[in-house]
Amino acid sequence: MEILVCIDDTDNLEFGSTGKLAQHFIDVLEEKGLGKGSYITRHQLYVHKDIPYTSHNSSMCFIMECKKDEYENIIQTGIEVLLDKSEEGSDPGLCVARLEDIKDMELIKEYGRRAKKEVLTKKIAYDTAKELGVHLSEHGGTGQGVVGALAGIGLRLGGNDGRIRGKLQIPSEDGYITAGEILKLTDVEVIEGLNGEEIDPDEIIKLGQKIKAVFLYNTMVLLVFKKYDKNSKREIWHTVERKHYVKY
Repeated sequence: MEILVCIDDTDNLEFGSTGKLAQHFIDVLEEKGLGKGSYITRHQLYVHKDIPYTSHNSSMCFIMECKKDEYENIIQTGIEVLLDKSEEGSDPGLCVARLEDIKDMELIKEYGRRAKKEVLTKKIAYDTAKELGVHLSEHGGTGQGVVGALAGIGLRLGGNDGRIRGKLQIPSEDGYITAGEILKLTDVEVIEGLNGEEIDPDEIIKLGQKIKAVFLYNTMVLLVFKKYDKNSKREIWHTVERKHYVKY
């Protein structure tokens, strides 16, 4: 079965990374034999003067494939990880949800969408979690991270929000590769243009220095754009630059 896990606000301005902590969390769960973790999605939340956050106000979400009876073990492990590894001055929040037990799928998705454009409170987060039947808890500081932790679950379930944590490693001798080869060599399932263009498997793609995928259509998507290439002396597809994916 699928259990969704999201953490938020575990770092401070000088130390820590919620993304790295999420990966550590997965590693610990797998080492304990509690299941297999997915890739991590980073979800950008509302940036506002009334919302305390470290740098970008984003939460990190992943899915564990595991047995249903591991739910409580995953929660307890999450609590231990946050208490042990969260940085001083952080306000960690943890949300854990069995997919099949979520009582109102539209409610949790709507909560996620609201967190991208509204100032939400801990009370709203806890009331929503109770109505949904999901675990939500705070583990230090003000505990404000519960707001983003619940939101990350909703946005992951929405299927069209966020960036995949980490850079894609795509082997290529000269920096050029076909779309079909990328699909074979990586976990990317869809390659498309910024305007939704379908990319033929035989199309050549120029790889950038920092290649990141985004989370769309409930899967890992690599975005590309047309740009003149001096070596090819024509416009070809390039992997997107930071200015393109920063909005996800």
